[in-house]
Amino acid sequence: MSGTTVIAARRVVTPTGERACRVEVTEGIITAIDAFGPAPVELPDDQVLLPGLVVSHVHVNEPGRTEWEGFATATAAAAAGGVTTIVDMPLNSIPATVDVPALTAKRASTAGKLAVDVAFWGGAIPGNAGELAPLHEAGVVGFKCFLLPSGVDEFPPLDPAGLATAMTAIAAFDGLLIAHAEDEHVIDAQPAAQGRAYRDFLASRPPEAETTAIAALLETARRTGCRTHIVHLSSAEALPLIAAAKAEGLPVTVETCPHYLTFEAETIADGATDFKCCPPIRGAANREQLWAALLDDTIDLVVSDHSPCTIEAKRLDSGDFGAAWGGIASLQLGLPAVWTGASARGATLLQVAHWMAAAPAALTGLTDRGTIEVGRQADFAVFAPDEPFTVEIAALRHRNPVSPYAGRELRGVVHETYLRGEPISGTPGRMITPAR
Repeated sequence: MSGTTVIAARRVVTPTGERACRVEVTEGIITAIDAFGPAPVELPDDQVLLPGLVVSHVHVNEPGRTEWEGFATATAAAAAGGVTTIVDMPLNSIPATVDVPALTAKRASTAGKLAVDVAFWGGAIPGNAGELAPLHEAGVVGFKCFLLPSGVDEFPPLDPAGLATAMTAIAAFDGLLIAHAEDEHVIDAQPAAQGRAYRDFLASRPPEAETTAIAALLETARRTGCRTHIVHLSSAEALPLIAAAKAEGLPVTVETCPHYLTFEAETIADGATDFKCCPPIRGAANREQLWAALLDDTIDLVVSDHSPCTIEAKRLDSGDFGAAWGGIASLQLGLPAVWTGASARGATLLQVAHWMAAAPAALTGLTDRGTIEVGRQADFAVFAPDEPFTVEIAALRHRNPVSPYAGRELRGVVHETYLRGEPISGTPGRMITPAR
């Protein structure tokens, strides 16, 4: 963009708290924050200027599985939800992002399609330890691995030896490993998920699967010194392990997701496969422990884990939890979903902005964004926190109209999203890399 603009609001969420002010933007960068007064753009009193969200866990699936999702639809959904930056996961595209040629192919597939900025994760799989440093140099933000089968053949899991090899290699250049932490042996020991009963699916992936895998992951982090991040934590039983690791000084962080903070197993109907995700949505008491851990900083951030699929793959017709794809598409709804729960528990928009913008930006090294302060990229979400709405499938922008939020009333409406100081329209997004 070019030129200068000024946005005034009586509620602007800055790193030090809410304030009434004017935010000046020049060439896409915040250049001044000063006293509230007249401005070319002035928000109504019921709207808040938030930093644009950074969602560091998104499965776009392009190239190769664009019938599930693609960059055009995923980034349109992001923009509609106040998200200005997404970081794409490596496993659902074909080829998977496990070497530099695959990263090059993925970057090429974004041409003319990005409504918001996009960065990329690389993948750590058996046999590609030699590819990790080149991917790091090529600009991935870190490396995703699975500790059990991922669900796609192109992205096999790491066994304990492979995990240690990958983490040793990543630690050598001070990179970041992120892990889907469920233990295959624990899950294999349970009755397999099949049929329409949600309780049977839940029993097939017990909390022990997460705690066992997380304990092994933390021990490998202890031995290798590798910076380690646990994705989509669902089980509160793992929280003492994580808290102890942090107290010990291990370089470990953890995220949870809006669906784990919103839904509860007790109210998921049999056959409702739109709620299926892995690890699963657990009970109401577990959910409240996740909220408590988020509020006391044991959990560091909240991200979508936008994991869409075709309507057919969700098996909504049969309602078979064993056959359905596990994943929830919620990129557009993360902010109102989290704010609905956070405000009910006494949390503030400042906390939400930290969990959903500043912390994911810091995790991924995208330190030019994520907060409203001088010198940062001028990415904003204009949010009416007290405005309720009912989720309508037809209003969602991701490719396939499936969502467990359908018909749910949420609190908070995104009225506008700004990227580099301009309201998003068309395809202004860019491919980005972390600051190193």
